Amino acid sequence: MTQEELDIYRSTQPSEYTLYFVPLVWALDMVTKAREEGYIRFDRAVEILTNEITSFRSKLGTIFAYDWVNPPLVYTQTVTIAVYGYFGTCLLAWQYLDPSKGYEGHDVDIYVPIFGLLRFFFYIGWLKVAESLINPFGEDVDDFEIEYLIERNLQLRLTGYSAFSEIF
Repeated sequence: MTQEELDIYRSTQPSEYTLYFVPLVWALDMVTKAREEGYIRFDRAVEILTNEITSFRSKLGTIFAYDWVNPPLVYTQTVTIAVYGYFGTCLLAWQYLDPSKGYEGHDVDIYVPIFGLLRFFFYIGWLKVAESLINPFGEDVDDFEIEYLIERNLQLRLTGYSAFSEIF
């Protein structure tokens, strides 16, 4: 990246849109220019480089979408209410009541619904995993800071491409 390109990039930063892909577009331009000037000899090499840069760009877009777009609040509330409501009704439905005993002495009937407990642990576990998808990178101190990762990768690419500025 030349100083002029860096100035253009920095002048467009205060925007509501993320410009993480701009250095990648410049990288594609560099690949095209390298092919035209003979630094890359084969069209297949240009195709492979273009596919890799495009793949990297789509992966950055996916990470950005994970950080930016959250599941709707109604979805999470509905699923939470449905799971807790299901197990609230199962708490009564899984009771072992033997009508032939009559329950006159209120004898204790020891019965543990093992498969019901397994179902409970799996459903609640899946619910907690689904709740973590609301913010997949987390908000704790020890969680991923996605903005930092994107910015770091962007700066790494900017410095990496400046090494080729004397060639092009």
